[in-house]
Amino acid sequence: MHPLLRLFRYAKNYRTQIWFAAICTVLNQLCDLAPAYLIGVAVDIVVAQKGSFMARLGVINPVHQLAVLSLLTLLVWGLESLFEFLYDRQWRNLAQTLQHDLRLEAYSHLQELELSYFEERSTGLLLSILNDDINQLERFFNFGTADILRFMTVVLAVGGSFIAIAPRVAALAMLPIPIILWGTMAFQKRLAPRYADVREKSGLIGTRLTNNLTGIATIKSFTAEAYERDRVWSESEAYRRSNRKAIALSAAFLPVIRFGVVAGFIATLFLGGVAVLNRQLTVGTYGFLVFIVQLLLWPFASLSEIMDEYQRAMASINRVMGLLDTPIAIPTGDLTLPNQTVRGEVRFERVSFSYPDRQPIFTNLSLHIPAGKTIAIVGATGSGKSTLVRLLLRFYEVQSGCISIDGIDIRELRLYDLRQCLGWVSQDVFLFHGTAAENIAYGSFNASFDQIIQAAKLAEADGFIQHLPQGYDTIVGERGQKLSGGQRQRLAIARAILKNPPILILDEATSAVDNETEAAIQRSLAQITQNRTTIAIAHRLSTIRHADCIYVMERGQFLESGTHERLLAQNGIYANLWRVQSGIGALRG
Repeated sequence: MHPLLRLFRYAKNYRTQIWFAAICTVLNQLCDLAPAYLIGVAVDIVVAQKGSFMARLGVINPVHQLAVLSLLTLLVWGLESLFEFLYDRQWRNLAQTLQHDLRLEAYSHLQELELSYFEERSTGLLLSILNDDINQLERFFNFGTADILRFMTVVLAVGGSFIAIAPRVAALAMLPIPIILWGTMAFQKRLAPRYADVREKSGLIGTRLTNNLTGIATIKSFTAEAYERDRVWSESEAYRRSNRKAIALSAAFLPVIRFGVVAGFIATLFLGGVAVLNRQLTVGTYGFLVFIVQLLLWPFASLSEIMDEYQRAMASINRVMGLLDTPIAIPTGDLTLPNQTVRGEVRFERVSFSYPDRQPIFTNLSLHIPAGKTIAIVGATGSGKSTLVRLLLRFYEVQSGCISIDGIDIRELRLYDLRQCLGWVSQDVFLFHGTAAENIAYGSFNASFDQIIQAAKLAEADGFIQHLPQGYDTIVGERGQKLSGGQRQRLAIARAILKNPPILILDEATSAVDNETEAAIQRSLAQITQNRTTIAIAHRLSTIRHADCIYVMERGQFLESGTHERLLAQNGIYANLWRVQSGIGALRG
């Protein structure tokens, strides 16, 4: 389907407003054309006097005719101003509303897409669609739609008048129009791919700038400012060259159109003058024709700007609609699972999973986590520990097998209910630009300030927060950049505690804290994990030594399992890891 039709189909709830705006636009343009007709009538009155067009309507006195004409002129100008106010306000309000709705729907749809979608695309590209492309549609509705309607009104109204008054003159005067239209279509076909390339280059430069601003500390620490400036120059230059190609073609359009306009004007000037000399046309009619032929043909000169704006908008529509057309690979289920009813029993039954174009991570993996128990998973980097958690959260979908909570396949649960019963603390902590209190309460937006403080105390975060300049009201900066890694991680733990989920997931949750803070968090974990199922993933074995069961994972398989003491007694992989981390192996060496 054509992008413009898709856009208007999307705007079907606003058809009344669109029709009203379109009618006001057409009426405004008709009123704008009226002075040309009124000038022709005025010349006719002065030349023909009692034999004028107005006299045939019953107004005989030429002075009275001019008085009536003046009143009509005043009325027309008043109506023109009124319709311009109405259509301008309507189109602009409509543009803002559609921009708002489209951005919200696109963003909402984006949130529903699986995690792998974001891993395969740059943030800058997605920001370009949500911001630049949707803003381009706003500009099109603000100006482009009205310009197209005004152009069509001029062509139909003036062209029809020309044919009715002097068909032979009109035939030659309008002869360039088919050539102009053919040239316009040809330019349009060549412009479309060039503007698509412009939008793509815009996304690439957005990606580069987003990455560089996010990684500014790394750029500075490696003194890579000149290197990154050159890379930004390269992306910006590519964007400039892409735009130059589009501009070179669109700029060539106007001179071509100008020849067609001049040809039509000369035909009217010469042939109309001959018709007056032969008494086939009146002087008033001749003056009117010479005047309106410019109104008819010159809008074709602005057609290049209209088509330029149109092509930019179509390129943006394609990108926005392409995002909305992206299928949701992980659909939500239908079953509800209220938090208060969750016991917390988790099962992985013969689960197999692999990332796209990579070797399988799991093959027929099974794991049973009893309700209310704390289990730990340890193993080398890349063994599949964090992937297991992400499958439980349904960030990814298993290829075969089943994951269940309290005996219910998680694919049957509403995603909202599933993730509400899971509290996840990741090693890669993300904090939002806001206060410390707002970040702790994220996801628990109705929590009281006392509850926020209590969660911070359990996470051993209250102490450092109290020493911040504004305490809990201190702005932590984008991604929490004003805090240390350990402070960010303690805020994330407090956030999960405040959520109070029946199943708690600690994915390297204490990896960025110092030994003293880790010991403090360990003291509070006994209270945090009471009456809830806890899955702890750790490299530092000291953080999980008191777990009810510890699983040792390697290459997607569980090779050992048991309590800390039992695994030490087995003298296997876990025991060797313990000796290395506790320094026993180093002392013996």
